Amino acid sequence: MRCSTVASGLELPGLTNGRLNGQLDGDDGWQVRPVPGAAAHKAYRCPGCDQEILPGQPHLVAWPTGDPEQRRHWHRVCWEARDRRAPRLRRPRRR
Repeated sequence: MRCSTVASGLELPGLTNGRLNGQLDGDDGWQVRPVPGAAAHKAYRCPGCDQEILPGQPHLVAWPTGDPEQRRHWHRVCWEARDRRAPRLRRPRRR
């Protein structure tokens, strides 16, 4: 997987030479981009834990290569643990 920074010279925790925590070394079919807190302007729901990612909270955006319409916002820890977790049941949303 490849990872790009949002702005040139931006330093993000865990990002080394355009790779996140050294884990993005295989081509597993995902594109991943870090989102710094300053660029996170709205709330999202993490598919890994089904909890909110609040505005201002640094996180990741991941999508299947070639299908950016399927992008999802993840907590960094949830993304790193996605292969070790069972799928979560999504709880119904309040209207």
